Amino acid sequence: MTRFDTRAVHAGREDFQALCVHAPPLDLSTTYPVADLAVGTASFDALVGGEAGAPNPIYARLHNPTVARTEAALAVLEGTEACVAFASGMAALTAVLLERRQHGAHVLVVRPLYGTSDHLLASGLCGLEAEFVEAGEIAARRRPDTALVIIETPANPTLDLVDIRAAVAAAGEVPVLVDSTFATPVLQTPAALGATYVLHSATKFLGGHGDVIAGVVCCSEEHARPLRTVRAATGALLHPLAAYLLHRGLPTLALRVERAQANAEVLSRRLAAHPAVSRVHYPGLRTVRNAHLLGTQQRGPGSLIAFEMAGGYQAAAAVMRQVRLMTPAVSLGSVDTLIQHPAGLTHRVVSESAKAASGITPGLLRLSVGIEHADDLWDDLRQAIEAAASATRVADAA
Repeated sequence: MTRFDTRAVHAGREDFQALCVHAPPLDLSTTYPVADLAVGTASFDALVGGEAGAPNPIYARLHNPTVARTEAALAVLEGTEACVAFASGMAALTAVLLERRQHGAHVLVVRPLYGTSDHLLASGLCGLEAEFVEAGEIAARRRPDTALVIIETPANPTLDLVDIRAAVAAAGEVPVLVDSTFATPVLQTPAALGATYVLHSATKFLGGHGDVIAGVVCCSEEHARPLRTVRAATGALLHPLAAYLLHRGLPTLALRVERAQANAEVLSRRLAAHPAVSRVHYPGLRTVRNAHLLGTQQRGPGSLIAFEMAGGYQAAAAVMRQVRLMTPAVSLGSVDTLIQHPAGLTHRVVSESAKAASGITPGLLRLSVGIEHADDLWDDLRQAIEAAASATRVADAA
């Protein structure tokens, strides 16, 4: 088998020579002519029933060739039989929840995880009872009506790691969904460790350029079929232009992840040594839970860093105001560096008690490190931290 870097370049492009093209074709059709009604009827039944393809796509809500190419590429990278693409990461999670609702009304969820995922689950909007547990409690809290176990590793925003193999063993026959957005298949392949579903907000590293909203679930064909049925019924298909851009970004995925990770290793060490920073959460510093999984389950520490300002909320807010090169914005995994405040933004919808229990403090900032030069990033971050610390001292003195 070829190595990951090679697969990332060529996945989903296997028939290009036969098509006599070099760039992925982009099909923007919303509907497809049905000259033979018998073929059209059979195609409709197949697609609504969750098949991956049919002789006639019929209608773009049911199937799109450009989307299918991107799905095929991502299945190769995650090492799964199939991949189902959605209009966003939240649409992807919602589809899994709606499908699993047919198997039981109870879901076990390990915190922390992305704030909107937490909110969706806690709200019961999908008709499921979400029970939030520690990873070590999965086996004890499992019930006959438990339909799914959900973990995110590395966790958003604290970068804590969860042992996927242990979670799968504890779940028994219950499927495990792993949100692997922060790791990407460059650093982690949960399906190889027993996960049933591998979810990505493809908006992040997989797209990688801040211009795509997308979500994907990589899984077996058996589990993909009902997800396609849900997608067809709910209209959550990924737009073909987004799929095209997502596919276009995959050849550089490994390069982007590795460069950003190298930058993050530099910044994490410098942050840890700065007196205005009280704590740095980064797997590479072994300052997160289950850091022993680094090098086995997770092949590298990644490019997300969380750090706590000694001056608390005021200092954290000041850092966001003071950065000049970095962008103060939510999201992550882009080529440029983003910095945001989880308690006030991405995890604002999470209850105060849950934030506190998960270590999401008022002074915590999350840094998504990009591919710029590490020294330029540090120069910007250092001046912002020092300006924030100075402003905090002045405020305290007043």
